[in-house]
Amino acid sequence: MTATATPTEQDTETGGSFLHQPRAVWAVAFACVIAFMGIGLVDPILKEIAAKLEASPSQVSLLFTSYMAVMGVAMLVTGVVSTRIGAKKTLLLGLFLIIVFAGLAGLSGSVGAVIGFRAGWGLGNALFIATALSTIVSASKGSLAQAIILFEAALGLGIASGPLVGGLLGEQSWRGPFFGVSVLMTIALVATAIFLPATPPAGRRTTLADPFRALAYPALAVLAVVAVCYNLGFFSLLAAGPFALPEAGIMEIGWIFFGWGLLLAFTSVVGAPWVQRRLGTVPALIGALALFALDLLLMAVGASTSTVVVVGIIVAGAFLGVINTLVTEAVMGAAPVERPVASAAYSFVRFTGGAVGPYVALRLAEHQGSAAPFWFGGICVAVGVVVLLAGARTISTALHGTPAAHSADEAQAEALGDLS
Repeated sequence: MTATATPTEQDTETGGSFLHQPRAVWAVAFACVIAFMGIGLVDPILKEIAAKLEASPSQVSLLFTSYMAVMGVAMLVTGVVSTRIGAKKTLLLGLFLIIVFAGLAGLSGSVGAVIGFRAGWGLGNALFIATALSTIVSASKGSLAQAIILFEAALGLGIASGPLVGGLLGEQSWRGPFFGVSVLMTIALVATAIFLPATPPAGRRTTLADPFRALAYPALAVLAVVAVCYNLGFFSLLAAGPFALPEAGIMEIGWIFFGWGLLLAFTSVVGAPWVQRRLGTVPALIGALALFALDLLLMAVGASTSTVVVVGIIVAGAFLGVINTLVTEAVMGAAPVERPVASAAYSFVRFTGGAVGPYVALRLAEHQGSAAPFWFGGICVAVGVVVLLAGARTISTALHGTPAAHSADEAQAEALGDLS
């Protein structure tokens, strides 16, 4: 996040359905759905891109690596930008960059060009997503919790539909998903420009140094390291999954990752709060990470059996949803700094650190076989579990000391803004 979601008079209202929102809110929510599609959109067409552009699996994996690395670095500047030009202009700039670079990726004739334009897409995504939630909260009617539900719905729909849309358009051409995103984001840009009122800069102007200072706080530093380990497993699964299913076509991969996305969305919205209430944030996070590591390791053992890989991919979504919500929520209370600053520091470390995962995983697959990426991912996540166990007391102390003014709903709202 780049701007703290400050409750307005609307936030105190509890009546009415969260569906009765101004057109500005629906415009931003629609754009959120398309932006979150970018996480899994290219999964079904990875093998097709490799075949058409004569690229190796590890070269194709750089579509994830360039996207994440640039997005991670860009998270450091989102606050600097939005606190100087305002939320609306930041949203429009992010949307414009996604439109341009997604379209250029679809026009590319080499895998290197696609990788480069995918990096530009990551820059636009960082600017847009980091500002979207605070915009929805400030513009929506009803309670803050209702605004969160709306954002969660957009997030879940985007993550779940990305692989399916990628599969449907990818069956026509590998270029289809890129052009599809460009067209949909153009509609979102026009709607945002028309319906969202002007939002002048607000709050303290942040600097590039603020996120690095925040990492000096032990709890935030521990969570950032855990997130790197987790992301290495997460994106190893996304990159290696399609290549571990050599007989699966574009639409089959799309449906498999659609199931993965549905579970991820459900547990993000429903599962994570339920587990958190019963176990507490840190124990629930340790358990979900351990189960994800176990799932990857079981996939490694059974990598030669398609059924094991398919079930492993889909089941992983359940654990990923819980982890995404809990780890990012914990970040918001892990250091006595502004939430946008904590978010920028955490996002920078987790995305840039995790960016190497897809490339390393598929290089291992090329030389060691289809099981190697899952061994790599499972071991990385297991290391994250050990780090979290070692830092559990530090994190619990930091969370327990969160100022009372930061309500649980506000913390969840800020945390959910960082899931992309």
